[in-house]
Amino acid sequence: MTTTGILDYESDAIVQLMSIPEEDWTEQELKDALQRAIMLELSTIPPYATALWSIIDPNKDEPVAHTIREIVFDEMSHFGLVCNMLTSIGGTVQLIDPLTVPKYPSELPGGVNPGLEVFLSGLTRESAALFAAIEKPENPLAFAADGNTIGAFYQRIANVFPNFAHLLTGNNQVTFPLGAIGHGAGNDIVAMNTIGDVLKAINIIQTQGEGTTTSPDNPFFGAPGELAHYYSFKEIAVGKKLVKNPATGRFEFTGADVPLPPTAPVPRVPSGGWANDPANAPDLSTAAALHDFNTTYSDMLRALQDAWGGQPDRLFDATSSMSDLAVTARRLNAIKLPSDPNSFYGPEWLFIP
Repeated sequence: MTTTGILDYESDAIVQLMSIPEEDWTEQELKDALQRAIMLELSTIPPYATALWSIIDPNKDEPVAHTIREIVFDEMSHFGLVCNMLTSIGGTVQLIDPLTVPKYPSELPGGVNPGLEVFLSGLTRESAALFAAIEKPENPLAFAADGNTIGAFYQRIANVFPNFAHLLTGNNQVTFPLGAIGHGAGNDIVAMNTIGDVLKAINIIQTQGEGTTTSPDNPFFGAPGELAHYYSFKEIAVGKKLVKNPATGRFEFTGADVPLPPTAPVPRVPSGGWANDPANAPDLSTAAALHDFNTTYSDMLRALQDAWGGQPDRLFDATSSMSDLAVTARRLNAIKLPSDPNSFYGPEWLFIP
């Protein structure tokens, strides 16, 4: 059985993959699953980065800004690790087909967390709650979970991958020492040469996002006490630190306050961009800034595809583009919306073919 619409961002391809018994997976199913995992990892970066860049003074000592920044770097690492898994078994990373690029607002690609609409906006308690829902564990410590989760999908990949360990070649690998430049153990993008490399990487991806069944901590942290993504975002959403109740032994969000830093109020970006919102259609100057952002984003995706297509040095062009995106996003965050002078534009993350 081969899944259909695997490149279609809005298909239910992951649901289809999860419905296939593990023993019936073929090499093609594994490659399809890894391409879908790449699309999942990529889909988290625009909403998280949009929220981060809306913080007016995102200095490294501001706790919430620091937390989100580290999570964005984690997601970049996860993306790179899965790209290496796919290319090492002879697959091709596809990022610039209009079908594969993230779309907002939209559900997560492949049918993960059905019914969850992912949107772009500035940082609010609501957007932090969305991010926690994206990272939701299958068995969280503090809340019940339901539905298909990202972690469950990765577990299926981990269960199946050993059957295809003989395909690992180590070809077209891209490496980058994120850990060495201050982003924590486990964040290096490393080559996938053995099944041990693959399973270790999947464990990092799962536990950085979800924690473990016994602890909310990120075991591959950048600093002691760093929580897994789900619990970090939940603290921001709830406005309280996660603490262990000594009487019950349960983790509860009843600790110290977690204040939101001052942000530029960026409402949800409309589907297809601001030009589709008649009340807030951009003027020529704003439209030019939005186009600059979208062009840089599109160039970044091209550079990433080139990097995993045999041109690893193109990764440096992609990282440079990410820095440029931050600058342009903050420029947009200073432009008031015509319909509401108390709100501001945010980046659209539209791919330009």
